[in-house]
Amino acid sequence: MLLSCGDALIDFLPAKAADGRDALVPVVGGSCLNIAVGMARLGAPAGFVGGISTDLFGRMIADQATDSGVDLRLATRSAQPTTLAFVRTIDGEAHYAFYDEQTASRQWTYRPGSIRFADVDALHVGSTTLTTPTGYEEVSAMIEEAQRATTISFDPNCRPGLVRDKDGYARHMEQIASRADIVRLSDADFAFLYGGNDHASKAKALLEGRASLFVVTHGGGGVQAWHRLAGAIAVEAPRVHVVDTIGAGDSFQAALLYALHRMDRIESEALRRMKARELQAALAFAAYCAAQTCRRHGADLPRLDELEAHALRSLAEAGQGLDR
Repeated sequence: MLLSCGDALIDFLPAKAADGRDALVPVVGGSCLNIAVGMARLGAPAGFVGGISTDLFGRMIADQATDSGVDLRLATRSAQPTTLAFVRTIDGEAHYAFYDEQTASRQWTYRPGSIRFADVDALHVGSTTLTTPTGYEEVSAMIEEAQRATTISFDPNCRPGLVRDKDGYARHMEQIASRADIVRLSDADFAFLYGGNDHASKAKALLEGRASLFVVTHGGGGVQAWHRLAGAIAVEAPRVHVVDTIGAGDSFQAALLYALHRMDRIESEALRRMKARELQAALAFAAYCAAQTCRRHGADLPRLDELEAHALRSLAEAGQGLDR
């Protein structure tokens, strides 16, 4: 199974009512829930770990996750309210106002020994769950238990509006990155955490530690990646008509993990031995899936039967005849 641990919430997206007035539409979201949904829709055995409310919005979240094929047995249901995020698009970028005090997602705690990590191929962590010291400590405890048995994937998916202590937050993100096998940041996340755009130097530092793969996404500018064996690789973003970019990064991450799983490169040692041809195909597939999400409103990640045949064929061809 591929697990994603973190936030599950409701995004209120801008829309127009029938009479022309501005309106807001509730849509299931949350970066880590999106990633679990994205992996499941592509056909991977995927589960979600985190807090989901039993209120009206929590039932919306659980229903969509279940309908997408996500295993919720490891999720914690509680009566605390659902996190709400109100979205406004400015210059093509989504900006968020979060209502996240005393919510089911914020109140989630990890119970040691509750997950059999020997049965988990990869654990993904990140996003709003990590913006508080308590959330960081809970996720850190889970990573401590998981990292001996499974691949750790990390995308901080920074939300500056929720960060009260930037230095402390940046330190926590650095500590998780140092314990991850796969680290992905958007260029905006990188600038927020580290300043500037010296991605190569950061890649070198991470690859000298535990990480095998460091990825920086640039939206329509494509993807850069560094791998300890395959070296540096760049992939262009497909050209599509962009409706909005909500969920594009989550779609990329879900598709990347799915691709590595499908190519038998998700396990940490197999990931370390990955060849450039395989990595190129995995990144291109992830960029393709992210582009499909951009063609639709909200975080509506693609299903396997919606993809063009060439996208999946490239994954199979890249892995043929290569050493495992």
